[in-house]
Amino acid sequence: MKIDLHSHTKYSDGHLTPEELILRAHTMQVDVLALTDHDTVAGLDEAHATQAKQKRSLTIIDGVEISTTWHGFDIHIVGLNVDRQCPTFLSHLNGQAQVREARAEKIADKLEKCGFEGVLTRAKALAGVGQVTRAHFARVLVNNYGVPTMQAAFKKYLGKGKRAAVKAEWPSIESAIEWIHDAGGQAVLAHPAHYDMTAKWLRRLVDLFAQSGGDAIETAFPGINKTKQELINEIAQTHNLLASAGSDFHFPSRWTELGKNLGISSQLTPIWHDWLQIKELESTP
Repeated sequence: MKIDLHSHTKYSDGHLTPEELILRAHTMQVDVLALTDHDTVAGLDEAHATQAKQKRSLTIIDGVEISTTWHGFDIHIVGLNVDRQCPTFLSHLNGQAQVREARAEKIADKLEKCGFEGVLTRAKALAGVGQVTRAHFARVLVNNYGVPTMQAAFKKYLGKGKRAAVKAEWPSIESAIEWIHDAGGQAVLAHPAHYDMTAKWLRRLVDLFAQSGGDAIETAFPGINKTKQELINEIAQTHNLLASAGSDFHFPSRWTELGKNLGISSQLTPIWHDWLQIKELESTP
C-alpha cells in the first residue's frame, strides 16, 4: 500500500491543481494521499470532487501545513484528518493568510530595491487562486530576471538573512498543535531533517513538540540520508511519537514524486495504525 501524507497544490506553492494532483496520485498508484497546503484547506473540496469521479480507489486525508516560529526557525506542523469546515480552525488559517499577504508586500518592497520591478504582480499571477509564498517570488526571479535557479534565488535574496528576507509573525508551535487538535486532527512535525540546526537543537525542538502534545514526526521523506533518518527514528522512539511519511510533493521532478521511497522503520508505529479509513482499505478484497 502506498501512503503519502504530505503534498501541495496551487492553493499554496505547488504547481498542480487539486484535480491534477489527484490524477497524478492515481498515475503513481498511491492509495492514501494527504493534501497539506500551507496554511489553507481551500483545495480539499476540489480534490474530493475529483476523486468522486474516479473508478480507482484513493483515500484522501484532509490536511494542512501550518507555519510556526521557534527560536528564529520557521517550523512546519502538518495537521492530518482535520475538519476542513471547522469555523474556529478556518479563522486561524485566515489569520495565517493575512500574515502571508503582509510578508509578500514587504518582500516585494525589498526586491524592488534590489532592482526587480513588478515582482509582486508577477508573483500574484503565478500564485493564482493560492497565497503568495517565497517560492513564487523565487520563480519570478528565475523566469523573468535572469536568476539561474530557485536555489540561487533563495541563496542570494530570499533565504534567511538575505537581502529580501522578511521574518513573518508566525504563531508558536504550541498554538499550531492546539489549532489542529481543536479541529479533530493529529499534529505532525514536518521534515525534521530539513531544518538548518544541529542534532542538539533538533532534540530540543522535538522535546518541545512532544511536551506540547504533538502526535507524530515525519521519519520518511525525500532527500533524507541514512544517518539523519536513524537519528530521527531514535528521537521518535524516545518521545513515543508516531511515525508519518510524506513526499512534500510540489511538482514532478527527479527528486520528489508522490508515494516514492516512503517506508518507515518497523520499530516505529505509523500514524495511520488506528485510522478507520486505512482499516477499511486493508479489508477491501
